[in-house]
Amino acid sequence: MSDLMPSPDSDTRLRMRILFGDSAMLGPGKADLLELIRDTGSIAAAGRAMSMSYKRAWSLVEEMNAAFRAPLVARSRGGTKGGGALLTEAGETVLGHYRNAEAAAARAAAKDIAALRAMLSDIPSGK
Repeated sequence: MSDLMPSPDSDTRLRMRILFGDSAMLGPGKADLLELIRDTGSIAAAGRAMSMSYKRAWSLVEEMNAAFRAPLVARSRGGTKGGGALLTEAGETVLGHYRNAEAAAARAAAKDIAALRAMLSDIPSGK
């Protein structure tokens, strides 16, 4: 999972959401879910890692699969070896493009983010 441009002394980061009209969206949560599916081989395990129900994780996968020309996640039903999921070639490509766009946005905004951070009050959060 990727949080962009965190400062060594802070938790400042840029999170990006891409809206494709009114019909589709790709943001940090979906990108993190794709990464976790790739890393765990399981929609259920990816959902658990994000404190998300399997139903919610599967719903997000269905949204992404429907939004793109080719499915991003392929799954196999359980059986003697159990089920699983993997990113398709399209899924790997979409995730790569999203992470590249995040990194480019963070680089482009780094000076402005630093200026905004410098303008924050010194009051600790939670007070």
